[in-house]
Amino acid sequence: MKSNMRLNREAVLHIPLSNYAFANSENRLTIRIRTQRGNVSACTLYYGDRACADTPVVFKEIKMEIKARDELFDYYEATFETPFLRVCYYFKLQNEVEWTYYYSDRFTNELAITFLDQNIMEERSEYYQYPYILKDEIPDVPDWFKKAVVYNIFPDSFACGKFTSPFNPKNVVLEDGKVCKSRLGGTLRGILENLDYIQTLGFNCIYLNPIFAAGEYHKYDTIDYYHIDPCFGTNEELKHLVEEIHKREMRIILDGVFNHSSWEFFAFEDVMKKGEESKYVNWFYKLNIPVRRPQSEKEKPDYACFAYEARMPKLNTSNEEVQKYFADVGTYWIRNYKVDGWRLDVANEIDRNFWRKFREAVKKENKEAILIGEVWENSESWLRGDAFDSTMNYEFRRICRDYIIGDHKNALTAAKQLERMRLRYPTNLVEGQLNLLDSHDVPRFLSLCKGDERKWRLACILLMLFPGVPSLFYGDEQAIGGIKEHEYRNSMVWGKNPSLCKFVQNMIEIRKEYIENNTSYEVQWDNTNEQVLSFAREGSKGRLFVSLNISEISQKWNKEAGKMILASSGDKELLESMGYKIYFKGK
Repeated sequence: MKSNMRLNREAVLHIPLSNYAFANSENRLTIRIRTQRGNVSACTLYYGDRACADTPVVFKEIKMEIKARDELFDYYEATFETPFLRVCYYFKLQNEVEWTYYYSDRFTNELAITFLDQNIMEERSEYYQYPYILKDEIPDVPDWFKKAVVYNIFPDSFACGKFTSPFNPKNVVLEDGKVCKSRLGGTLRGILENLDYIQTLGFNCIYLNPIFAAGEYHKYDTIDYYHIDPCFGTNEELKHLVEEIHKREMRIILDGVFNHSSWEFFAFEDVMKKGEESKYVNWFYKLNIPVRRPQSEKEKPDYACFAYEARMPKLNTSNEEVQKYFADVGTYWIRNYKVDGWRLDVANEIDRNFWRKFREAVKKENKEAILIGEVWENSESWLRGDAFDSTMNYEFRRICRDYIIGDHKNALTAAKQLERMRLRYPTNLVEGQLNLLDSHDVPRFLSLCKGDERKWRLACILLMLFPGVPSLFYGDEQAIGGIKEHEYRNSMVWGKNPSLCKFVQNMIEIRKEYIENNTSYEVQWDNTNEQVLSFAREGSKGRLFVSLNISEISQKWNKEAGKMILASSGDKELLESMGYKIYFKGK
């Protein structure tokens, strides 16, 4: 550090009651503060009982540590047990040139204490506050989900029998004449008959893309929220599937499409028929009466819909009747079919009160049910305990795409951006984020790797061992590719790539063996550069070390003491091109 470098006050950031200050439990707090990278040599946290009878408040001192870094900043953190439910706190920042206290978003060399006629006058409210640690307001994720390894199935594409790929499209006409379509012919029975395969790989949770009665093969245009699409099977077959999954101590999550419906949904049809006289006229968003369906693909709908898909009119989720209807849908499948939660489509386009009521109803039915929002960007505002437990972490995919396997790959940049991503939320919520490499909405990650399985394996290691819940799209383990929608939703293939399947199985075993809920994550900066990303996960059993060489050139490997768990080769001196080493040191 340069001796003449003053503290950069503009870089300092602390936000109370946020991802910079949160409760992990009733008596455990985490406090963070951001500073310019390399600008601060020591950071001290002082905390005390904001309701104590003493004047001035007696503060306890904690030396904070740098727990994360990115391109611009250091993030100091302290996690500590507190006997106080009401906490006030401040910071002391220093380097070789100067020091300052920091509280009330200001820098000062004095505490909030004054003297009046020799009496001590204290303004403890000027310090940062954690007003009260309320147990029921601590955002968290159901414990079972933090231990989940998710297998994401697109039902039409997966299977129609044991190790049987679907290739037979079909149309099923409902009693009222509406038609449900299938592109490939996958079924719930096909999933049931391949549970052994899924469980043997190590997955303990299945997430199904939509399975309710709908017109198109993807089933995101729901006609009937209370019945399984006949192309896939029956309600009874779903109940049997759930029972068999639970017998294996696995879980199942369904896809809830509540932002929009089909234009053949009963309520929309009633509006088309009756116009202003329909009791459902306020169930939809921005309708123009009389409502008419576009007559061609080029004609834009005269009503709000999902994107510009005329077949999917947008529901008015601010309407209390709509909120009540879908709260009942949410609880129906949990109460009667014992599903374990919901992935919620287009979640950030839906009214927040809708989600509050949906959450209240579902959690009343089963407080352990998981609610995962489809939110592609930073989801902080949706993870405050009144909407979702988790969101789909597409940011993880972006970092892997850009910096682990892309044309501008850079392990050091990846490490820094992963740090910034990891600090977006409180620790409890980070452990429940649904991390993924691909899904039904994006190109297969192996295709982004241009078919190079070595690159895919590096990303898979990160997926399985990074904080959060890993989710693998069906067939990734069999090296399925695809850039366009009809390609990445193609039929499952069986037995195509046993070595890749074994690799996935090994990675899941390592995750289950060494990663626990409170296992720390630390970038090994001394062993991380533009070519190599190294990190450690430390838990009750010991410390797991991971090194990934994303470059085309072999790198010298700084061997740590411990047992080799998995490696791309047996070379003890070099980390070969696109190679990896995972080793463990017990306590």
